[in-house]
Amino acid sequence: MSAFVSPAVRCALPKSVLRSWCKSRQHLAAYGSQTSHYNIRNRSTVAEETKPFHRYLDASDAATEDILSRDMIIHENFLSEEEEKCLLNEVEPYMKRLRYEQDHWDDAIHGYRETERRNWNERNMTILQRVKELSFPPGTPQLAYIHVLDISKEGYIKPHVDAVKFCGNTIAGLCLLSSAVMKLVHEKDKDKFANILLRQRSLYIMKDAARYDYTHEVLPECQSVFRGQVIPRDRRMSIICRNEPLPEHTSDS
Repeated sequence: MSAFVSPAVRCALPKSVLRSWCKSRQHLAAYGSQTSHYNIRNRSTVAEETKPFHRYLDASDAATEDILSRDMIIHENFLSEEEEKCLLNEVEPYMKRLRYEQDHWDDAIHGYRETERRNWNERNMTILQRVKELSFPPGTPQLAYIHVLDISKEGYIKPHVDAVKFCGNTIAGLCLLSSAVMKLVHEKDKDKFANILLRQRSLYIMKDAARYDYTHEVLPECQSVFRGQVIPRDRRMSIICRNEPLPEHTSDS
């Protein structure tokens, strides 16, 4: 056999013939590097080999992964350390005057304190504008007040779906102070779920199917595990932007 065989021909050849041609380990390695579209050992398809690996998303099945890779987007390292500090410096003086609550009005959050803030200093307004431009299509009406949610080290958020009458189809949150694991579970099929790794200083964008078809929760410290790795939990603060409720969710029934 010629020393040069086109990739198209190689893919069509029987495995026994290919082994004869790839006599040495060096040839076999070279063959593997040249034929990215075909794997001799498992004959993976092009789609399988080029499928992106979401290091922040661990889904129960392929369909759930496809949905949440589109509607649960994480931008890691969205904030610099200096930007995180700037945001904290503005909200900490007020948050420290509050005590952590154990009972939320809808029993969804335990060990939390929260506030809403409309006016921010110029530096932080620039950061929040970046969040909005990345998270919402141009012209999307947004809530004027930005939600600040502070969860203690021992705190957690129970499975729930946000009330549609209070906000629209997209939530964009900055993760400050600590990493955490969020879990999403399909409301109608509990066997379909995913764990989402929210790293410190990341931005998460939860929209559409992730908002309406799945419950979401932030796991307590004792369950804070992602792909078998313990994710240390500490006090965690989220700064959350939302769009206005959709018209069909605000009209009286």
